[in-house]
Amino acid sequence: MQPSHPESVGSLYAEHSSWLQTLLHRKLGCPHKAEDLTHDTFLKVLLSQACAALREPRAFLTTVAHGLVVSHWRRLELERAYLDALATQGQYLAGSPEEQALAFEALQQVDTLLAGLSTKARQAFLLARLDGLGYAEIAAELGVSDRMVKKYMAQAMHRLLLNQHA
Repeated sequence: MQPSHPESVGSLYAEHSSWLQTLLHRKLGCPHKAEDLTHDTFLKVLLSQACAALREPRAFLTTVAHGLVVSHWRRLELERAYLDALATQGQYLAGSPEEQALAFEALQQVDTLLAGLSTKARQAFLLARLDGLGYAEIAAELGVSDRMVKKYMAQAMHRLLLNQHA
């Protein structure tokens, strides 16, 4: 992938950055995070090939920014879940700040890898791998057949293999 021409991104930035930052500030409620995501949006545009052929730049920027906002919210949700687990499991999960950061980073990677799966497929995979449940137990937990659990596990494994070879 060849990056966009920097001058086109520069003019796109000059014309639309304050508008995008205002939009993101309204969505996020935080001017600093809005500024960060505005810059991340333009960085993503700079690294893509799409800038030169844009007919609707605001629609394109909104789409790119929306994806970054969703990723931001997912990261916050994952971090909250980790901190909740840390609070309830305390001594078992507590470690140095570095260990906690590494654990959170690993959780983010797992979340990213499983992001394309359906909710039930993701749950089946996590119940099998993290909780050590068998297919029959997972089927009962999710209210599906054993065969469906096998299908979910196959989907998850296929997704992981695709990401491994990417």
